Amino acid sequence: MKYISIGNTDLKASNIIMGNMRITQLSLPEVERLIRTAMDEGINFFDHADIYGAGECETIFANAINMDDDIREKMIIQSKCGIRAKENYFDFSKQHIIHSVDGILKRLKTDYLDILLLHRPDTLMEPEEVAEAFGELYESGKVKYFGVSNHNPMQMQLLQKYIPYKLMVNQLQLSVVHTPLIDSGIALNMNIDQAINRDASILDYCRLNDITVQAWSPFQKGFFEGVFLGDTENYAELNVLINDLANKYDVTATAIATAWITRHPANIQVVLGTTNAQRLKDACKGSDIPLTREEWYQLYKAGGKIVP
Repeated sequence: MKYISIGNTDLKASNIIMGNMRITQLSLPEVERLIRTAMDEGINFFDHADIYGAGECETIFANAINMDDDIREKMIIQSKCGIRAKENYFDFSKQHIIHSVDGILKRLKTDYLDILLLHRPDTLMEPEEVAEAFGELYESGKVKYFGVSNHNPMQMQLLQKYIPYKLMVNQLQLSVVHTPLIDSGIALNMNIDQAINRDASILDYCRLNDITVQAWSPFQKGFFEGVFLGDTENYAELNVLINDLANKYDVTATAIATAWITRHPANIQVVLGTTNAQRLKDACKGSDIPLTREEWYQLYKAGGKIVP
C-alpha cells in the first residue's frame, strides 16, 4: 500500500480509501469483515457522508467495528455534509453544518473527524457563515481539517478567501472512461468535444495548491451508469488491454483500473465503493503498480479519447 501526505497536514493516508456509501446492503458481521479486510490490506482512510443511508451507514460502521479509542486512532475518518437529501437542496448554513457534524460524530461514536468535506456546491452559500461554522468546529476539536467535494477552482477560492483553514481535499469523479479532469489539457486548442474545459482545470488547481484529489466512482462509465470492467459491448478494446496488463502485472482487471488513477503524479486517492471483500483486496493491489507512460496513455485512448 502506498501512503501519501494530505496537503501539509500530519495525516499519512493510504492512497486507497474505503468508501461506505453502500454498507447498508450488508449484515454487521459482513461490514466488520469488509473493514478488517481493508485494514489488513493497509487502508487507513475511511470515507462517509451524512446522506449515505440517511446516516445509517455511519451507525453501521461504528457498530460493526465496535468503535473505541483504540480502533479510532488507527483510522483517518472523513465525512461530508451539505446535502439535504429529503428536501433535495444544498445547505451550507452555519446551523446546518454544525448540526450535521454533531450527528455524524454521534453516529460514528467518535469525538472528532479528521476531515470534513462540503459535499456539493451550495449556490446560496455565504462564505462568512461557513467560516464561522468551521471556526467553531475546529476550536471545539470536532474537526481537524476541511475540504470540499465536486467544487471548481473559483468556488474553492471564494471559500478560501474567508476560511482561515486551508482546504485540504477535493473529491471528484474520475475513471479511465470518465476523464473531464484530464481531457481538455490533452486536446488543448482543438476544435473537438474533448477540448472543452468542463471543470475549469480543477486538477491543475489542486496540484498547484497542494490539495489532495480523491477519485470517486473509479470503475463507473458515468454518473452511476454501471461499470466499464467486463463491458465488452461498449469498451471491448479497453477490456482487452486491461486484461493483458493484468496478466503482465499478475493482478486482476480491478487493480489495473485502480492503477490508472494512482499512476497519475497528482497522488490521487481512489475511493472504493465496493461491498465485496475480495474485490476490495484486488483493487488494493493497484495502489502502486508502476504502469509505464505508454501503458497509461494506451488505456486512456482505449477508453475512447484521442492523444493528438
